[in-house]
Amino acid sequence: MQFRHEHKHYINYMDYLILRSKLKAVMQPDVNTNEDGEYHIRSLYFDNYRDVALQEKISGINGREKFRIRCYNKDFQFINLEKKSKINGLCSKIKAPITKDQAEAILSCKTEWMAQSDEPLVVELYSKMKSGQLRPKTIVDYTREAFVYGPGNVRVTIDRDIRTGLFSTDLFNSNLPTVTAGYQQILLEVKYDSFIPEVISNIIQLDGRRQTAFSKYAASRIYS
Repeated sequence: MQFRHEHKHYINYMDYLILRSKLKAVMQPDVNTNEDGEYHIRSLYFDNYRDVALQEKISGINGREKFRIRCYNKDFQFINLEKKSKINGLCSKIKAPITKDQAEAILSCKTEWMAQSDEPLVVELYSKMKSGQLRPKTIVDYTREAFVYGPGNVRVTIDRDIRTGLFSTDLFNSNLPTVTAGYQQILLEVKYDSFIPEVISNIIQLDGRRQTAFSKYAASRIYS
């Protein structure tokens, strides 16, 4: 499991316009972006009846993890199960492809097949659904622009129009009603391995923009 640095900053619309222009000049767009340079993400997060994932995030617990099912551009032919972990301020993400039928089975808590999966992450989620009572909890939608840079394995993303499906877990409903997850913010995220090149560091320096511990999942649960 590879851990990476991850920094988040709230930015305003003017910051967004300036940053996007500079990033386009230096970095490459993510291969998944459309002709407008963006893509849509939908994530379904898991938690248990005591909201452990939510409470650990709010409390800033050092070693924590959360599971989610994620799809892109409302294309339900490409779906990932993901686990994101954070330890000592560093983040990692592992993922495994699953089919729509498998995702629907998980949403319905028909899980016995998961114990025999060839994907270790699927088996791990099965174990934690059994032992920790993890269940599908809420949906988060947003639009992302993403840029990559080879040296340092840098990835810069700008997320906007972050919305929540409240208590719905209807992952495959393209017309799912959603509401804004808290204040309408634009979120800049910067991820890299052991170092960040100066050319990128200079671009993302924003006067007066403090680093934040913003969590889309937590925002969807607390502020909506």
